[in-house]
Amino acid sequence: MTSADSPCVLIPLPHRDSDPSEVAVSWKVLRSQGIDVQFATPDGAMAQCDQRMITGEGLDLWGFVPVLKKIKLLGLSLRANRAARRAHAELQNDPGFRQPKPYSALATNDFDGLLLPGGHCRGMRNYLESPPLQKFVAAFFDTDKPVAAVCHGVVLAARSISANTGKSVLFGRKTTALTWALENKAWTLMRFLGRFWDAGYYRTYPELPGEPVGYRSVEQEVKRALASPDDFFDVPADAPDAFRKASGLFRDSEQDSRPAFVVRDRNYLSARWPGDVHTFAMEFSRMVKAQP
Repeated sequence: MTSADSPCVLIPLPHRDSDPSEVAVSWKVLRSQGIDVQFATPDGAMAQCDQRMITGEGLDLWGFVPVLKKIKLLGLSLRANRAARRAHAELQNDPGFRQPKPYSALATNDFDGLLLPGGHCRGMRNYLESPPLQKFVAAFFDTDKPVAAVCHGVVLAARSISANTGKSVLFGRKTTALTWALENKAWTLMRFLGRFWDAGYYRTYPELPGEPVGYRSVEQEVKRALASPDDFFDVPADAPDAFRKASGLFRDSEQDSRPAFVVRDRNYLSARWPGDVHTFAMEFSRMVKAQP
């Protein structure tokens, strides 16, 4: 609950498959800044993140074989990094995480900020497609309190329709999200490695027959909700540390924000992927604490 001494941020989650870095690192950074964090799930049951992003199991060519999947090569580099895995382990003991609210019980007056994490696996759909959650997100945007969204969390925002305007809450705002360059790189890697049993692991929504490649990507769906496609931002080619930010090979940390890229438009903050999340969460904590 909101109090005069400690602002409170809500992080809604799906039943399963949220990204552990985007959830746990955000939680840990916000808590370190004296901000209370509460959670919500579709029915109030405790959430579980995408376990492949913790263990690395199932991400290699042989990942469908019960015994062999324990042998991890590529999985060690694709999973969450050490800092995120440690934060995720700590999160499991957090009372708010263990006893989340159901989406239907959420009220905008109970929170000072809203953070929407992402995740790329298909378990995210009951979060992205939830009418009660979309209605709450839209109402929260309309309060003009701080909102942050990262990766597929921006899709949830894009799908949330303001009661004041009848348009997406992102209409007229500037934003970033998981770019097609990053999403396609991961998807292509899975296909190249022959993961025939789950080649679409990095695509939450595959294209339907007749749709061009990338039509259902995060970037393209978000762009369709904006006032102009030019309101979607990616790393400028001439930005300092542009390669470090855009290659997908580097992640930020408490000590190093160079790989991060975030976009702020008024009380709305957005980021692309887990590699931005330390900088993203720290900037959002400042936004929440700066409220009157």
